[in-house]
Amino acid sequence: MIRSITVVFYVFLLSWTCWAKPNGSKNKKPKQVVPDIECDVRAGKINLPEFIAKCPAHCKETKQQVYGTGVFASISSICNAAIHSGVITNSGGKVIVRKMAGQNVYKGSNANGVRSLSLPKWRESFVVSVGKPKKGVIYPSTLDYAPSRPTYVKTGPKDTRLAAFTTLPPTIAPEATTTTPEPTTTAAPTTTTTTTMPPPPPTTTKARAAVHKIRDAGLRRPEAGSAIRRQPSSPVGPAFNRAPPERTPTTSQSNSAFPRRDWPPSSYSRPDWFPGARRPTDVSYAVPDSGYAWSETETPEIPARDLRPDISEYERWLYSFGPYPPRSTDIDGSHKMPLHLPHGNVEPVDAWKQDANPYESGFSLREPEALPRAPEPPASQGDPNCKVDLAFLMDGSWSIGKRRFKIQKDFLTEVAQVINVGMAGPMMGIIQYGDEPVTEISLRAHSSSKDVKSAIDKIVQKGGMSNVGKALSYINKQYFSDANGNRGGAPNVAVVLVDGWPTDRVEEASRLARESGINIFFVTIEGPDENEKQNLVEANFVDKAVCRTNGFFSLPVNSWFALRKAVQPLVKRVCDTDRLVCSKTCINANDIAFVIDGSSSVGTGNFRTVLQFVANVTREFEISDTDTRVGAVQYTYEQRLEFAFGQYNNKAELLNAIKRINYWSGGTSTGAAITFAAEQLFSKSKPNKRKIMIVITDGRSYDDVRAPALAVHRQGVIAYSIGIAWAAQDELEYIATDPDKEHSFFVDEFDNLYKYVPKIIHNICQEFNSQPRN
Repeated sequence: MIRSITVVFYVFLLSWTCWAKPNGSKNKKPKQVVPDIECDVRAGKINLPEFIAKCPAHCKETKQQVYGTGVFASISSICNAAIHSGVITNSGGKVIVRKMAGQNVYKGSNANGVRSLSLPKWRESFVVSVGKPKKGVIYPSTLDYAPSRPTYVKTGPKDTRLAAFTTLPPTIAPEATTTTPEPTTTAAPTTTTTTTMPPPPPTTTKARAAVHKIRDAGLRRPEAGSAIRRQPSSPVGPAFNRAPPERTPTTSQSNSAFPRRDWPPSSYSRPDWFPGARRPTDVSYAVPDSGYAWSETETPEIPARDLRPDISEYERWLYSFGPYPPRSTDIDGSHKMPLHLPHGNVEPVDAWKQDANPYESGFSLREPEALPRAPEPPASQGDPNCKVDLAFLMDGSWSIGKRRFKIQKDFLTEVAQVINVGMAGPMMGIIQYGDEPVTEISLRAHSSSKDVKSAIDKIVQKGGMSNVGKALSYINKQYFSDANGNRGGAPNVAVVLVDGWPTDRVEEASRLARESGINIFFVTIEGPDENEKQNLVEANFVDKAVCRTNGFFSLPVNSWFALRKAVQPLVKRVCDTDRLVCSKTCINANDIAFVIDGSSSVGTGNFRTVLQFVANVTREFEISDTDTRVGAVQYTYEQRLEFAFGQYNNKAELLNAIKRINYWSGGTSTGAAITFAAEQLFSKSKPNKRKIMIVITDGRSYDDVRAPALAVHRQGVIAYSIGIAWAAQDELEYIATDPDKEHSFFVDEFDNLYKYVPKIIHNICQEFNSQPRN
């Protein structure tokens, strides 16, 4: 009986245990896997609205750029933005990134040893926080990087054939199932990482003609007799990419007489200059058939780069073309390939040389271990002494002819070489004009002279009339925009190349472009002679168009064959940023001093209204040490400097400083306040700034205002006077610069001050733009 009771007890205990734990053990909570990123990774390059990442140490030393404070533009480095915000230190750490809508302005600042820059506007923003996820929140364990390479797709009525060169996200790819027989050689043991991945899409996809824009991309048609190699595709980013090929060498069926291999990645780690964690990609050529057309997805037009930098030029040729060599592109024809090669796989060689013999290089089925190559020198960042946003307006009219159009392209190619294009220096773009202007190269398209030169070679003449006026209007309204690559801190320069003379008017379009801060140069080739001037649509069109008429902005060339001689003089003038005076506009070239009445008759409430008026005027200007600077003086019987020129070099800080001015209260000594402003502010004004004084008072002054006002007028100060309520009209006229009606204003009460903000801004800009252009 005791045994039976014991057995029943153990059975009951075991049943209760299994009921309490049906799986036999407690379910474990999923562990957060934090992916690593590099210091130069920007938030905009990751296609996730919110994610967690781990930054390495010493990112501060990389000096990757950051834009904004607290809320950062998506082109900012994630790690340096986190250091700037105090989320992590320079030793690295985890950070959570959350994306948000773009901002109209990003304020630069200096915090935690990282200097962030200001940016007027960007399409997307992000914020960073400490890398501790909330309870129950699991972030993606891998990061989905935006593709940076174009994807070429061949679409047909029944199937889609993909041949893509894109940047794959640095994720761990699942093992692919293949029927390729394994090689007999013994493979080295490897560590396999198991990662849960979504099921791959079906191998057969229907053509989606609506997604792709058919165009003649200039791609070489496949050779007849070559086989089609297709692999399952997976959606990555906005385009479709083929899955990476198997890492074991396989024999292609494209040519039974000469097998071709899929090269496995080298056994050594990729050097620092290799762009990202990429998989080797096979370049496949399909049999040409009817009903198909080459198309290109809407991705940036960047030429695809060979993803196997560790193989020689000879192997790259052999891998791409098989045993049939293409035509030699060398002038001397020295690099000729053998037409018949033995069967088997070719061992890598150091480089293809004229005297190299492929028969002596050895053949083997075993691939030797590749040797690491020295990293390529970093690309030039451009000439920092010539930091300009430069747009060339090239003449594409029929009158120029094909030969002279080619000379024009050669001229632009040489300019691109001499000027040294780069992100830290000049950025160069090209617009071709005829009947209508067309953007050939945007400012942000290429960041090196080599890339610009390649793009120039592809430009085709459009034809039409020589409508220069339309082209100048186009660059003012559309080309020099943030979306097109305008950097804001670099002067905007437009160089117009014109054969003879324009066929439309340029004066009005040029004036608007100058007032927008564009420096217009004219290079006139074979301009009109005395007999031809009667045919001009607009006489003296060069003087009416250029930034200044002093000869610096115009460059006449007598003959098209002499155009090459103008390269060096033009580059020298374009890079002389001190003389690009049209970069200075009415809103970015002033020293403005506000002289504010703080007497007892004003009162605390009305004083806040005056400060709001000062802030509203300030908002209309571009504020920085190199643009407009603002200072303020408050006065009663005495005077107090609230802040000096350049003390606050961004708009947000300046507006906060205006808001913090405390009401003083006392008497009214306007004359002494004008003298004080001249000594404390205008004596420290920069010579290239327009000096503007705005006096705001509500009563008659206890002292004389005539002599102090006359003194500042002689110093070149443009004085505006604004009287409120009991202000004396005669004193307002003495203070104001002539003509009085344009510089002196009177309002009956403080609440009406806001009405005069647009009038004052209009007068300041009208005076600036009416200055002589000689």
